[in-house]
Amino acid sequence: MRSRVLIATLAAAALTFGCVSEQTYKAEVQKTALYEQLSAKLQTELNADQAQIEQLQNEVKLTLVDQLLFPEGGWQIHRKGEETLAKIAPTLSTVQAKRIVVEGYTDNVPIGPELKKRFPSNWELSTARATDVLRYLAAKGVPQSLLAAEGFGDTRPVASNDTPQGRAKNRRVEIVISGVSQ
Repeated sequence: MRSRVLIATLAAAALTFGCVSEQTYKAEVQKTALYEQLSAKLQTELNADQAQIEQLQNEVKLTLVDQLLFPEGGWQIHRKGEETLAKIAPTLSTVQAKRIVVEGYTDNVPIGPELKKRFPSNWELSTARATDVLRYLAAKGVPQSLLAAEGFGDTRPVASNDTPQGRAKNRRVEIVISGVSQ
């Protein structure tokens, strides 16, 4: 349904403002198809407010809360996280994109003594989480040449770190698919 709305919107824009290139049109159709495929595969998580998909100008961004992927304070994907990523890996393995970046984020609470033995700060923890997701996606067939991992620690919050709810939103992994094309 969303595809038809987007196609109609693009057609109307082309008539109103002049023609768009076939390449631009195909890229928009591909991006919308990717958005819809990911939405359909993550319907359970989307209803539980654990995943969010955004269609941006030149990319599609999938945000997953850390609890969906990792045990509390952990950096290795747990079984539920593997199940969630297994739903999207087939779509990501066939999408024609220029880049798929897995970005890790944390809240601003300092890591505990046990984690501190392995990670000096939240920055390293966020990088380890992003890297573990990247490895899983690569093992499931997502082309390694497209994949990159980045950790941002607590430097890019999306909510206030003053409340438990805000901190929970800041602990996340984002998968950013850029340059979707036909």
